[in-house]
Amino acid sequence: MTPTGRDLKGGYAGRFWWPLVGLLLILSPPFLLTEFYLDLLGVMLIRGLLALSFNLLYGFGGRLSFGHGAFLGTGAYVISILLTRTETPFPLAFLAAIVGSTLVAAFVGYFCVRFLSFYFSIMTLAFSQLLFLLVDKWYAVTGGDDGIQRIFPPDPLSGITAQYYYVLIVSSAAALALWWVVRSPYGSVLRAIRDNRRRAEFIGIDVGRYEWAAFVISGAFAGVAGALLAPLNQSVSPHLLHWTKSAEPVFMSALGGPYFFWGPLLGAAIFSILESTIPDLLFEAWPLVLGTILVSVVLFFPEGVAEILWKSKDPDRGEREP
Repeated sequence: MTPTGRDLKGGYAGRFWWPLVGLLLILSPPFLLTEFYLDLLGVMLIRGLLALSFNLLYGFGGRLSFGHGAFLGTGAYVISILLTRTETPFPLAFLAAIVGSTLVAAFVGYFCVRFLSFYFSIMTLAFSQLLFLLVDKWYAVTGGDDGIQRIFPPDPLSGITAQYYYVLIVSSAAALALWWVVRSPYGSVLRAIRDNRRRAEFIGIDVGRYEWAAFVISGAFAGVAGALLAPLNQSVSPHLLHWTKSAEPVFMSALGGPYFFWGPLLGAAIFSILESTIPDLLFEAWPLVLGTILVSVVLFFPEGVAEILWKSKDPDRGEREP
């Protein structure tokens, strides 16, 4: 049967136009927004990547980590130390930040994945606070509570427009890599462990090895977010490793939707918009506002805001991961 013009318009043409519209939307901000909002958009992309990396453990692995800021901070500090204290080229410093976060995640995950449920969360929190104290007190290397200042990117990335495109390209590539991990056979096994750990063990899956690998991958991509954040802010501080920073990806994933791959990215966008507007109006009530929003989402939309967007279109064919 020969396809009609309507079929072509709704099929091939539709598949062509939507990616083109999306591409134009992400490339146009430097021509439409001021430097303040362009910087906010860059931070939003980095937060989205951090939330996506966290959600590999939480939404798809069923493990709630309270120490993800440790890997964000490790990536940020490694690239900052190499750029300010040594003559390391920027690409090598960026790769070293990812390697550093991966090694820290491998070490921490080796011990944490041995614990289940609440104990796993407490262990991740304990290691995160241990690294926070190490960075906060090691003045000779990290600058202590003063942090590290004047972290300048190389000249080709010095402008706000160049930095935005740089963050956009790297964060998009990292997000697509995480999407590939989730859609791969490994991701299917990880979801099977999340849904029924005992049954997965019964059919011969090495649960501990798979969960440790998820922990390492998650920490590595959090390190990418840290390596992007430090040159963008041009400074780092121990706050990046504090437990309050680790709470942000938890909030963003729960807000956006932990069972939808792009849900945490949506949650990061909402969180960034709220953070940049509400404190100016209700500075002292900012934690109360965040808590109220999170409780409301958990009570009325347990699968996050993404549940409204996807399931409202087709309840039977939503983008929710099984």
